[in-house]
Amino acid sequence: MARDAEATRERILAAATVEFAAHGFAGGRVERIASQAQSNVRMIYAYYGSKSGLFDATVADALRRMAENVPPRPDDLAGWAGDVFDHHQRFPEVLRLSMWAQLERPEATAEPSDIYRNKTLAVATAAAHPLSAVDVLVFIYAIAQAWQLSPEGLTGLAENPARGEEISARRQAVVTAVERMLQAQT
Repeated sequence: MARDAEATRERILAAATVEFAAHGFAGGRVERIASQAQSNVRMIYAYYGSKSGLFDATVADALRRMAENVPPRPDDLAGWAGDVFDHHQRFPEVLRLSMWAQLERPEATAEPSDIYRNKTLAVATAAAHPLSAVDVLVFIYAIAQAWQLSPEGLTGLAENPARGEEISARRQAVVTAVERMLQAQT
């Protein structure tokens, strides 16, 4: 029984990720999530309490998975920026969820304190910079995410093999920008 409950929760989170990334909190529909998850609205409310509880859990899950998949590498912050860029290529919904949360539910965008603290400590140990570890972390994220937020964006480029060189060039630009930022700070 516990296994079925966990599988249902996972299906609900997966469906909520797709729904909320596409439509945001206000536009997301619990009925569509239940249908996609092969569950029902009653189970969503039983597990998450409310639509806002589900949204917050979805954002937290996406950020937790990103933290696990792309942990900071203090010895290679520029390479880590490239990894963050790659993660957003593979999972564009993470950034979309984060953007929707910042617009509609800012309280949902704060990373769990242990994840954020660990990232900040990892960055702080990388080198002595005039910038704080939090500043370095924020700037790296901004650089790594910039192409996803550009007017032409990168979403869809990964699906077009002819655009692979363009994605590679942009990834390299991210790595180079972070290298130069860090060099300028020493």
